[in-house]
Amino acid sequence: MKWYDICNRISLLLHALVSAAGYFLIEAISRHSFTEAWDFMTGRPLVFAYNAALIFTSSLIVYLFRRRCFIRVLLVMFWLLLGIINGVILATRVTPFTGPDLHLLTDGMALLEKYLPKWGVIVALIVLGLFALTLLALIVKGPKFKGKLKYRWNIPLVLAGFVLFAGVTQLALEKRVLSNYFGNIAFAYEDYGYPYCLGVTIFDTGISCPRDYSEKEIKRIEKTEENLPETREGEYPNIIFLQLESFFDPELVNYLEISEDPIPNFRKLMKEYTSGYYKVPSVGAGTANTEFESITGMSLRYFGPGEYPYKSILKETTCESAPYVLGELGYSSHAIHNNEANFYGRRSIFPNLGFDTFTSAEYMPDEDDKNPLGWTRDRVLTDEILKCLDSTEDQPDYVYTISVQGHGAYPEEPELEEHEITVTGSPTASKNNQWEYYVNQIHEMDNFVKELTDRLEDYPEDVVLVMYGDHLPTMGLTVEDVDNKYLFQTQYVMWDNFGLEKKDVNLAAYQMAAEVLDRVGIHEGTVFRYHQARRNTKNYQVDLETLQYDLLYGEQHSYEGENPFKRTKMRLGLYDVTLDGVSLVSAWDHTYRITGTNFTPSSQVKLNGEWHDTIYVNPTTLMISGTELEDFDRLSVVQRSNSSTRKALSKSYDRSCYMLFDENKWKLPTEDN
Repeated sequence: MKWYDICNRISLLLHALVSAAGYFLIEAISRHSFTEAWDFMTGRPLVFAYNAALIFTSSLIVYLFRRRCFIRVLLVMFWLLLGIINGVILATRVTPFTGPDLHLLTDGMALLEKYLPKWGVIVALIVLGLFALTLLALIVKGPKFKGKLKYRWNIPLVLAGFVLFAGVTQLALEKRVLSNYFGNIAFAYEDYGYPYCLGVTIFDTGISCPRDYSEKEIKRIEKTEENLPETREGEYPNIIFLQLESFFDPELVNYLEISEDPIPNFRKLMKEYTSGYYKVPSVGAGTANTEFESITGMSLRYFGPGEYPYKSILKETTCESAPYVLGELGYSSHAIHNNEANFYGRRSIFPNLGFDTFTSAEYMPDEDDKNPLGWTRDRVLTDEILKCLDSTEDQPDYVYTISVQGHGAYPEEPELEEHEITVTGSPTASKNNQWEYYVNQIHEMDNFVKELTDRLEDYPEDVVLVMYGDHLPTMGLTVEDVDNKYLFQTQYVMWDNFGLEKKDVNLAAYQMAAEVLDRVGIHEGTVFRYHQARRNTKNYQVDLETLQYDLLYGEQHSYEGENPFKRTKMRLGLYDVTLDGVSLVSAWDHTYRITGTNFTPSSQVKLNGEWHDTIYVNPTTLMISGTELEDFDRLSVVQRSNSSTRKALSKSYDRSCYMLFDENKWKLPTEDN
């Protein structure tokens, strides 16, 4: 009997063994360790068996084809490729490969260039080429099943396999072997396995239609807001939200010994101004989700597990938000982030949230002020916030600021040559090093908080400043490690310079904007009005889910059936980059001084449409050399993305050199000459 016939007789057994072995390999690639994959398999055998069964079930379709060998290899390669993609992505970011990331697969080269060095791209292309050649060989010369295909039996049996697996899934959820809520998507992947979590993020997205959803139900919900007062008339204060990356009080960690208070300024503000715990939707990662809740007033608990609305619904539509609502009252809305513009897709998402301007790191003259891990320090944000406030006259401003200095991953080896604060008490030396690095970073962030509030104290306009951490740091904390026994909360302060009454209250991120607006007499916006009227009332969460569904996925009865929010023409940077003049510095090596305005370290000259090596001197001066400029050469200054793609974000007008030279023989005569 030929080996092929033997394999056919025990195909189901081989099918199961290959599924299990393939899944083990996928986890090893994702975790970057065979040892960790083994620990996962032996430590969580039921979860491992479930994911292997998922791969097994997805491959049952081979019994509907004669080219079973080809289909098996194709499916194995498919799963293996997904595992490799996840492993590569986790080497460069904390968040694993999720359903929304599948959109990147339509642009394979963009994916490769984003997450791999040049040599890695070459290796990836070779691997993909080998996969393709293998499949081609199997198509041409691969074995075929020679028996009779009994579809009347095979199809029901395959369907029965899928139904049985669905039942197993439901049982696993009921017995808490699996979970369909991901507080931290990276941890979820580690706990519940890559295939299951990927499948959940693909198929379980958005908000499910509530059972009682109807126009009548929406009108009933809106009627409960009738007791709210009218929005006061007069001048409104500037409103600033400052989202501090991974910022929380490390003195809440019960095993740490810290040489001095790392956040004395923030702690002082908590005693003097409205403050409390800030409930956030994620742990250790998920900045964009805390951001989404804080800007829109919508809760993430009703979306799919581990879902990022920035990567799903907000790519398709606009969404009611603080910028849109406040814009109706005359506010100008600004976003600030001392990281690249494309991080979390903010460059394309913020116009769907109503922002007028977005100042990313590429538009900051001090963007090269980096911490040891290469993140721009938060102290550069002070000037950028003040610039936003100064950019408008006779108009209040809403400024949403996203910090980045506290970002991980924190180094396991000593990184700081000099540090103010020492930390002990961690179970291992490497964890102690991580904590010491983190504590010193948030100490610098705390100093930034003091500098910002000192500058705003004397600002000639009223200002409300809300400061909070977006989530706990990525330190593997458990509820037993923290004194407050809850991982989904940080702390906030509502500071102001005009005497708001101190009123301490614990809030969720999705409640904060409504609370701020209520404190300053603004009662506008469908969601914000709902929170103001219904917080702590019966059926608050049930009705909130229904309302969110209506606004984002339903018939939009709240808006009389039509979304009133149009995508804004958001500008990058507050002010245009201009190109004003060129002067010769050295004829020997053709060095030129380029003058203009609003240059940053991300500014680069284009000469006749080609990138030219550029030296940043200061916000008004760049230097180039190596090429003699001719009268009719074309120059422009481009703000390039700090992402791996290095794409152009915006640019000055193209100008001919003859119009820029200091000694311009083409200048028209004036009355003075």
